[in-house]
Amino acid sequence: MKTALDFSEIDGGMLAEVGGKAANLGELTRAGLPVPPGWVLTTEAYHEVAQAAGLDDVIATGGPGLAEAARTRLLEAPIPEAIAESIREAYTTLGKAVQTPKAVPVAVRSSATAEDLPFASFAGQQDTYLNVVGADAVLDAVRRCWASLWTDRAVAYRDSNGIDHASVRLAVVVQVMVDSRTAGVMFTANPLTGRRHEAVIDANPGLGEAVVSGAVNPDRFVVDAASGEILDRHAGDKRLAIRALPGGGTERVESAHDGLCLTDDQVRDLAALGARVEDHYGAPQDTEWAIDADGTLWLTQARPITTLYPLPETTREGLRAYFSINVAQGVMGPLTPMGLSAFRLISAGAAGVFGYGPAEARDGAAFMFEAGQRTWLDLTTALRSRMGRAILPRALTMGEARAAAVLTDLFEEPRFSVIHTSRRPFFRAVAHFARRVHAPTRVLQALIRPDRALAYTRRLGEDLDRRLRVPGSATPVQRLDHAERMLSGTFPVIVSLMPIAITGYGLFGLASKLSGRSMSDMQDVLRSVPNNPTTEMDLELWALATRIEPEPFRNETVSELVRRFRAGELPPKAQQGITAFLDKYGHRGVAEIDLGVPRWSEEPAHILGVLANYLRMEDGGDLAPDKLFARGAAEAEAAVARIVATARGKGAFRGAVAGFGLRRTRLFAGVREMPKFYLVKTLAAVRRSLLVVGEHLVTTGVLETADDVFFLRIEEARSALGGGDLRELVIERRAAYEQESRRRHVPRIVLSDGTEPEALSTVAAEGALIGSAASAGTVTGRARVVLDPIGAHLEPGEILVCPSTDPGWTPLFLTAGGLVMEMGGAMSHGAVVAREYGIPAVVGVPDATHRIVTGQEITVNGAAGTVTITEPEPGVENEDAAENAPATSPA
Repeated sequence: MKTALDFSEIDGGMLAEVGGKAANLGELTRAGLPVPPGWVLTTEAYHEVAQAAGLDDVIATGGPGLAEAARTRLLEAPIPEAIAESIREAYTTLGKAVQTPKAVPVAVRSSATAEDLPFASFAGQQDTYLNVVGADAVLDAVRRCWASLWTDRAVAYRDSNGIDHASVRLAVVVQVMVDSRTAGVMFTANPLTGRRHEAVIDANPGLGEAVVSGAVNPDRFVVDAASGEILDRHAGDKRLAIRALPGGGTERVESAHDGLCLTDDQVRDLAALGARVEDHYGAPQDTEWAIDADGTLWLTQARPITTLYPLPETTREGLRAYFSINVAQGVMGPLTPMGLSAFRLISAGAAGVFGYGPAEARDGAAFMFEAGQRTWLDLTTALRSRMGRAILPRALTMGEARAAAVLTDLFEEPRFSVIHTSRRPFFRAVAHFARRVHAPTRVLQALIRPDRALAYTRRLGEDLDRRLRVPGSATPVQRLDHAERMLSGTFPVIVSLMPIAITGYGLFGLASKLSGRSMSDMQDVLRSVPNNPTTEMDLELWALATRIEPEPFRNETVSELVRRFRAGELPPKAQQGITAFLDKYGHRGVAEIDLGVPRWSEEPAHILGVLANYLRMEDGGDLAPDKLFARGAAEAEAAVARIVATARGKGAFRGAVAGFGLRRTRLFAGVREMPKFYLVKTLAAVRRSLLVVGEHLVTTGVLETADDVFFLRIEEARSALGGGDLRELVIERRAAYEQESRRRHVPRIVLSDGTEPEALSTVAAEGALIGSAASAGTVTGRARVVLDPIGAHLEPGEILVCPSTDPGWTPLFLTAGGLVMEMGGAMSHGAVVAREYGIPAVVGVPDATHRIVTGQEITVNGAAGTVTITEPEPGVENEDAAENAPATSPA
């Protein structure tokens, strides 16, 4: 292959040779789009120079000085004469192509192999040199482009995206410079709201560098690409312009440009060009453009917009609204393919309870969709019905308060106008549900025989344990049959517990009416409730910490504790106690709704780290979780007495009924956690059985490791029993899973046109952190921002700030002074547990993990739903947990 290739010679299969930017420019050129002519110096030239400079040794050494050392080597290395001659020849040829006798001005730009990719754009990570004139100047710019692959920001960006430094090479694009009168950037989808086919154009006089670098406030235009309607025009101050100098280089000049720098026709032409580019790639694009002195429009670059959340695929007509199940469950990361299959089967069982089960369980319920390797509920039908509008916001307020507010705003959207006015489908579904779960019987038991109701909850669990057992002699086919049967059939069984919990909460509401006190003023009643398997688990873990030998936990790293536990080398009480705990609760874990994720019984690092965290408290004093729980129970009883007295003041009968109701509330509120507890048990048991299937597929050469089975769909695992080789497929899916795991933003609600309605909502004033009240009380303390609970360190009294929580997080609550969550509502898991422990909590706080810094002093007002930062940032970086940190130091 030639060292220098014209754009027209580049095809889509040459990413390794020319990098992302050049591959895109070559593809756009061949598609007939208006791209300024140019050529690319291939990655082979960089590789030859890097080898001669000894860059492999520098990369192998690594360390904090990697970037500077690599840059220095490349800047000092000579360019081989053969490569230099190729550059001179290609530069001269380019001048002839544009028919100029003078040295042609060019832009010299990087094109890395890890650049302009679908999952990471790397925009601006390497350097660009504008208006370079003359062959010698081009040679110098090429050398500096090579070195810019090793800027501190480029190295950090590769690290954050999990890209191996040794695997990256750099090509260099040399492109005819457009002496632009106006230039800028255009996104073919709105990057702020996510709305597809809505172009957003930033424009400024002069070269586009002023806009790209953020050096100016440009004009902004928003255009409906389909109709060409200009939806918004906003004039920037445009105080700076970057212009090309006659002899090469650029200058920054102050500008006093009044009005807008583009005409409406130019804006529409740009939007039309953007639509062509998007149609070509089949995905929204981030483009750069320029308009020259003759008014000609040029496309100088295009790359995928990597920040947009992918949309559910549907054939249904009209605008749809989707709600994230992941957000509701506190699991922000993606699910494995097998985890997604499990959700489809579970949703099929859930839909069947209401009389809307699918014909094929593997297809899942009609209302469930996948996007971004996460699960979504289609709420459109409920949104467009009177009953849905009455019920859905109330239901969401309890579990995901901000989603409820966003949904209510959608009531005003004309495209979601009410079209379903009949109540019959709703009542028919409720009646079907009541019959399937024997709701009248469960409610009656809860009211008059609470002992029998609680006995039923235990009996159901024992029966489930029996049904989950798989004989050791079961064949892989039998195991898959059992897995599908349990996944589709467990939900209808465990949901029969909900009438008992609902009875408790219904009586809570009745007591509110009888006493004249709002339910938000009665939250103390829900503290330290019994019969909650999650709080029982947490307290058992604390009790274990008070019995075991403390020494190894205070001195060893978490990874060393794991090694010793697996080898049976912990002190006797610790070894036996942890084993017993995992026998009972080892089916749980972080992100436990995904059966593709290991359980604590498989990876006990989290539990061992939490035990080490507890042991820092010594006896705990008044902050000991068991004492806090007992105090919470006493305060709850006192709250019941106060509410009953208030109701009795309105009449003796009212007081008696209120007392009866609140006693039942405390008895049954904890039952709310049991369905999920049993569902996670089911997922864990199915996981164990599927690992046996995975081991079989390893022996037949289909998979590399047993846990590769979780990167197959359940129907694919069944087909794989017939043979084949799926190892490459698994590698691809693992890579896609890892890429999706790095996504930091998952919308609560997304529309089928890409709009994230929350992005359209009014943002609170700077510095004001407002969420939903979740657990009453006020606390001031140091914040600890935790993105991953595994190995996390939380000092007693610190305020836990996190994206969301599931039961895998709750052991941290026992030492937390307060809780702040980005997701959730008053009845979300974290809120419920916080109330039971008497921890002030605010949930649904937008961007809390970005706006609060570890070590800051903050005040959490759990009754008002506010978080106040009471001191400036201390300069401590927010952290994920580090598995190998000492168990007694910040992880």
